[in-house]
Amino acid sequence: MLKASQSNTAKINIKNKNLITNKCYINGVWVGSDKNFKVTNPATGQLIIEVPDFGKKETAQAIDAAELAFKTWSRLTAHERSKILKKWYDLVIENQDDLATIMTAEQGKPLSEAKGEIIYAANFIEWFSEEAKRVYGDVLPDPIKDKRMITLKQPIGVCAAITPWNFPAAMITRKCAPGLAAGRTFVIKPAEQTPLTAIAFVVLAEQAGFPKGVINLITGEPEEIGKEITSNPKIRKISFTGSTAVGRILMEQSASTVKKLSLELGGNAPFIIFDDCDMDAAIEGLMLGKFRNTGQVCVSPNRIYVQEKIYDSFVKKAVEVIKKLKIGDGLKGETQLGPLIDDAAIAKVQEHIKDAVSKGAKIELGGKPHVLGGRFYEATVLANVDKSMKLANEETFGPVAPFFKFKTEQEVIELANNTEFGLAAYFFSKDIARIWRVAEAIEAGMIGINTGIFASAYMPFGGIKQSGIGREGAKYGMEEYLELKTLSFGNIK
Repeated sequence: MLKASQSNTAKINIKNKNLITNKCYINGVWVGSDKNFKVTNPATGQLIIEVPDFGKKETAQAIDAAELAFKTWSRLTAHERSKILKKWYDLVIENQDDLATIMTAEQGKPLSEAKGEIIYAANFIEWFSEEAKRVYGDVLPDPIKDKRMITLKQPIGVCAAITPWNFPAAMITRKCAPGLAAGRTFVIKPAEQTPLTAIAFVVLAEQAGFPKGVINLITGEPEEIGKEITSNPKIRKISFTGSTAVGRILMEQSASTVKKLSLELGGNAPFIIFDDCDMDAAIEGLMLGKFRNTGQVCVSPNRIYVQEKIYDSFVKKAVEVIKKLKIGDGLKGETQLGPLIDDAAIAKVQEHIKDAVSKGAKIELGGKPHVLGGRFYEATVLANVDKSMKLANEETFGPVAPFFKFKTEQEVIELANNTEFGLAAYFFSKDIARIWRVAEAIEAGMIGINTGIFASAYMPFGGIKQSGIGREGAKYGMEEYLELKTLSFGNIK
């Protein structure tokens, strides 16, 4: 394994230098390459390290290794798999500060948020280490006297986990922990922007005692790796978090081998503030939801609807709170908003603001790149926003809070549902009857009621419509990695 002194990794100040390497992990061996790509710090633009730019050949090798390992890993008892998962959890907790520092260095989010994500990621490992022991079948009634039927739940084959850059730790454990607990083996393909967090988690997985081939990690060209994953019949399931556009491609490419899919895709979350709300609680919820990870969250409030009676006062109060946010390098303790991930993200934010202003929106705060330059952008508040604007119909994925005005409950429900997405939604109200009506009427897989944040290892995470297929987390997350088998016994007399 490459030490920090041998590469350009000294910029990351961690205690456990073994967590950083410029290699991938295939069949229990750390493998380097002569062809590499750069990983940079989005806050400074500085090179951190170069990692392998692998493709079809190495991906096929990883898949072969995972298939071979499946034959033994799947036959271990749930208790045996659980012990290894618990060791992995312990190691993650032991190294949480270093893992958070690595994440912030390559992804940019404030260190406090990175530390929170590491704990969140670890919770999935702990939860599913215990849930592994609770995979039950059923005895089914049969109308024929001499027959009996039972069902079994079994892991079937190799799984590929394709993870995003915005939550590079949690999305690995949310996918891999239930699958590993169930008895599946994995090929992990992390986002090109954030491979180091994934590598560090796999380093700890190796130390925890996972047998060779059970976990494999490949970095490199997404299109080539993706085509091998989708076309290779040895891959029986793909779990992907990312854009709806890429999700559609994966579905199309997987059709020829009829793979099982879990897809957590794009969002366009409405955040509804009724005039009977607790305004302070609504402001707090908005701050938690909108500006976490600089707005680069799939469940981030993208459309903020405020009832007309309190619209002006709410926007004014929101501006006063938002303008106090401290922007800077995530590794500095006072930072609350870090950089955007890349130049394309900056361009999209600017495009959405320009489009909104051209159609009548008013900039109440921000609206331009930050004086720090680079990938830093001002926290922005837009008023007088309407449904004709791009930011009403597309994910902005940045620190932009657009405020829409509405009159009635029915009107805002129609506005909230007027999207192809259905991942998350939020609303604030004190009226219990309204709470039930709105919660049942809004088309979203997850709804926060009087709260701006809700993700947990203990709840199912996922969307409807074009926001995805399947659920991750809670007991439902285990079901995604199991197949149901029916045994019919005859001639029982």
